[in-house]
Amino acid sequence: MTAGSASGLVIFDCDGVLVDSEPISLSVMLEVLAEAGCPLTEAEGYARLLGRSIPTIASWLRTERGCDLTEAHLSALRERLFARFRSELRPIPGLRAAVETLERPVCVASSSQPDRIALSLDVTGLLPLFHPHIFSATMVARGKPAPDLFLHAAREMGADPASCTVIEDSPAGIKAAKAAGMRAIAFVGGSHAGPANLREEVAKLAPDAIMGHMEELPACLRALAAT
Repeated sequence: MTAGSASGLVIFDCDGVLVDSEPISLSVMLEVLAEAGCPLTEAEGYARLLGRSIPTIASWLRTERGCDLTEAHLSALRERLFARFRSELRPIPGLRAAVETLERPVCVASSSQPDRIALSLDVTGLLPLFHPHIFSATMVARGKPAPDLFLHAAREMGADPASCTVIEDSPAGIKAAKAAGMRAIAFVGGSHAGPANLREEVAKLAPDAIMGHMEELPACLRALAAT
């Protein structure tokens, strides 16, 4: 359900929640950063970049590593990433069935650029589940972990933030959901969860629930609604 009553709105992050994109994205990002003279390890990438928008990442690189991402770097990142998404990207297992059983409105709120979100959902066949209720960090002043994007999504969907539940895989996203006054379910079923030490990292933030499989979502939402 993507329209109708906004009571109980479920807001999904995209990367690592709807599509299993994080290992691909990080691989391409680390490749481009190495070429830019700013090498990061995979562990550093997951710790510092996961769930954050390109402007937020660029600001961190500039401040902490003294590295500037040029337009040429960003162009290379986009070109390589989109090519790999078209050939390799897959939906999170069980996602479609879980969403189709929800008797609640749903939307997407992602740190990614709008065209990247659209491509991700299109190549995985998920776009009809959410279109046109898709929101990007480019639509707000501050990306995650600030609450701006989730609050924007709630406003656009006509929902009270207190009635919303966010499905997120990143610490930055969990922090943003909490700052927005929303419930947060941490999803740790993506293929990046192990390398990113995700379950342990999100547990530190005390989300309202932690899921390892998307099939758990309907029951998890019912349990939270009963509390």
